[in-house]
Amino acid sequence: MIGIWALGAYLAVILLWTTLLKRSVGEAMIIGFLTVLPFTGAAALQVGWASLYSAITDEIVYATMAFVFMGYLLDKTGVLDKLIDLLNSLIGGVKGGPAWVSTVASAGLGGVVHNQAAIAATVGSVTIPWMEKSKLDKPAAATLVAGNAGMGITFPFSASMFVLVGSATVGPLLNINDLVVPLLVGGLWCFLHRLIVTWLLVRKSGMAPLDPEHRLAVRTAFGQGWATLLLFVVVAVPLIITSGAIASALSDWTGGDITKSLNIIVWIPVVLIITGALLGRKLLPRNGRAWWELLQNSAPRFGVVGITVVFAFAGANALAATGLPKQMTALLGQMNLPLWLLAILIGLIVIAVAAPLSATATMAAVGTVGVATLVAAGVPATTAAVAVLVFSSCEAAVPPGGAPLYVACGIADVNPIKTFSRLLTHYAFPLLGIGVLIILGVLPI
Repeated sequence: MIGIWALGAYLAVILLWTTLLKRSVGEAMIIGFLTVLPFTGAAALQVGWASLYSAITDEIVYATMAFVFMGYLLDKTGVLDKLIDLLNSLIGGVKGGPAWVSTVASAGLGGVVHNQAAIAATVGSVTIPWMEKSKLDKPAAATLVAGNAGMGITFPFSASMFVLVGSATVGPLLNINDLVVPLLVGGLWCFLHRLIVTWLLVRKSGMAPLDPEHRLAVRTAFGQGWATLLLFVVVAVPLIITSGAIASALSDWTGGDITKSLNIIVWIPVVLIITGALLGRKLLPRNGRAWWELLQNSAPRFGVVGITVVFAFAGANALAATGLPKQMTALLGQMNLPLWLLAILIGLIVIAVAAPLSATATMAAVGTVGVATLVAAGVPATTAAVAVLVFSSCEAAVPPGGAPLYVACGIADVNPIKTFSRLLTHYAFPLLGIGVLIILGVLPI
């Protein structure tokens, strides 16, 4: 049970360092990573280096840093100002308009993209600056975007869904076609929860409809900023060519899997940076010294987010090396509890594992045995699978959080620790409740 003890120590150290000692979350991630290594025994140094190297070379780490620079560049070139003026001219008369757009857009992308980091990046790159300008504080804006990104897991057909149904444990219990409609209904329950959270955040914030005199006329705003709509077009390109029939056709034509050859989380910031540079080219530096100053001024934005995401990933890699997945599977298999308590326990375990791991890795580690345990307790297989997927969608909502949180905080230029309490109270705990109620049959699917 060394892996389980390692997970407990890891989470305890992070919470102690950030909440009681009030220290940086970046420091907490480093100490959490170092805390796990002794649990790997004599291979600690080898595991530590391998885990850190894997984290440093992870594409999500690159993408997070790219999004940080993208937000800085779009801001400095005035592109975001023009886009926000255009959006405000259209929706600025509605209280909390940017927040509502962010939530609905995340749900729409969640049914197509299923990559939580990509959803946070795509939606957050536009709506976070827009929400800030509409008087929603930065931590709340980042919280909303990161929390909404979980809808990529709770709609068909996410990678987590395929990992779950394709496993040797769940495969004999469940046909993937039987899961589509129940998961869609479960996703709609989660969408309803997101709408309620958005309403609460808007209500408690200083957001208010912009007075007409503070909004440009639609014709004026469109004349000045129509070209900024290209940001949506260029983001749509990698999403479209890696989804549905187009992805299949391109894969057949090239003889390879286009979804693996073109990673959207890598390419979205690239196309946004290029497009932003073209749109704001008049305000870009004209010589090498000016470019150097621009890069120097962007550096402070990378500090906390960069360290945090690297060591969060390194800690997750080290935890996997302790044998955590197999040990958690064995622990869940030995439980003999009443259904309501079993549902809560499985939910807590899945959510705890999803904190350092991705939703897909969580499915592989504990999701499959969670479904099997619930089925053995008399829960229909489709119901059990939907509930476990709902639990795992808390990837970004539990400290230390996953990639969507760091992408959102990078765009908002905010310390991730400032989002932790609201992510727990507004997303993690309610999603735990939704999953348990689905298991108990209170929320029909």
